[in-house]
Amino acid sequence: MHKTLLATAVASVLLFGTSNALAQEASSEQDQAQVKALMEQLQTLKTSYAQEVRRLRELDMQVQALQARLTGKAPTGALPAQASPANTTATQNTASSAGSLASQAGSIAEARRAQQQATTRSLQDALLQEHTVFDNRLTLENSLSYSHYDRNQLTLNGFLALDAIFLGNIAVEDVKSDSLTYNLAARYGVSPRLTLNLDVPYLGRHTTYQKGGAGGSAAAIAEEKTDGSGIGDVSFSANYKLFPETESRPDTVLTIGFTAPTGRAPYGIPWKTIQPSGDQSLRFAVPEKQPTGNGVWQANVAMSAVKTMDPAIVFANLGYIHTFPRSFDDIDTDPQTRTPGSVKLGNSYYFGAGVAFAFNERTSMSLSFSDRLSAKSSLRQKDLPWTKVIGSDANAATFNMGVTYALSQHTTLVTLLGIGLTPDAPDYSLTFKIPYVF
Repeated sequence: MHKTLLATAVASVLLFGTSNALAQEASSEQDQAQVKALMEQLQTLKTSYAQEVRRLRELDMQVQALQARLTGKAPTGALPAQASPANTTATQNTASSAGSLASQAGSIAEARRAQQQATTRSLQDALLQEHTVFDNRLTLENSLSYSHYDRNQLTLNGFLALDAIFLGNIAVEDVKSDSLTYNLAARYGVSPRLTLNLDVPYLGRHTTYQKGGAGGSAAAIAEEKTDGSGIGDVSFSANYKLFPETESRPDTVLTIGFTAPTGRAPYGIPWKTIQPSGDQSLRFAVPEKQPTGNGVWQANVAMSAVKTMDPAIVFANLGYIHTFPRSFDDIDTDPQTRTPGSVKLGNSYYFGAGVAFAFNERTSMSLSFSDRLSAKSSLRQKDLPWTKVIGSDANAATFNMGVTYALSQHTTLVTLLGIGLTPDAPDYSLTFKIPYVF
């Protein structure tokens, strides 16, 4: 009996241990299955969260782009790509819960994007004045420019005694000129590499001539004023992008154009003789009206380059202007004679360089230097050889300061101040431009 009880107890223990092991093994398999299921759910949530973050970023970029376009802070262009329909089924609660994390994740990228948009608009406005922007289909620009010119000339008729004392007559001639020019310019982008330009100016000039000090009398002064207005010389040009900008190469543009003599030429204008009070010492001649053009055909070729150095751009240009001879019925300034002949203005070389800074998304400022070197002009009377005109060569250097301000999405205000650095350049000039981009 004792043996039977012992055997029963041993069997019970073995049976309990076996069932316990089987239960533990089943529990372990259930835990693994549960872990696997949770991992799958977690992965699904991560994928959904990533999709929601991308969608939030895309929506945020679209909102910023629309706000920038409405306030004129960014150029017109395509909006960021829309999210796919599969990504637009997230609920509002999920978007709000992930919004804060998405904003943190995309803040750096959005800040960079906003900075690029701001820099692009303000620097493009400055670039349009110094270079060429090929992104626009049509731009109409109205500009109004005022310039002042004042030159004095001292004429000595005599000789020096003892290398210090001048014996003879001294005459002073003063010419003051003010000009106001309205210019209508149209620029059309034919392709991403070609732009056509047309400039039609209308000029108004007022010039004062003074002569005094002749005949040994410093009090004897004569003065005469003349005016002139009308259309100026119309110019047409084409810009072609040779090389787009890269990290090591600037944006390079070739410009070819010509200027037609549509304005009033300075040759053939009647002159009148001024002789106040019958004083022969103050006798001089002035044109009855002022010219509005050069009177000759001109062709020009130029090269300009721009390198972006955010938040600034550096630009430079170099060009050549060739003048074609033209015949006139009268090339003599003497009102008493009439001399037919031909005129050839001196060819010119010009160059310049500068830098433009973006203050913010609307405003930029540019500083530049420009210079134009012109050779001597030539005259030729009928059936006679060409002769150089003494003193007709020129060196006109100017320091320029400009400020651009974006008024709206399509309109920009440009202010330019030019200060003459040489006697052949205007003393100063002030220009206001309002380009409208369609």
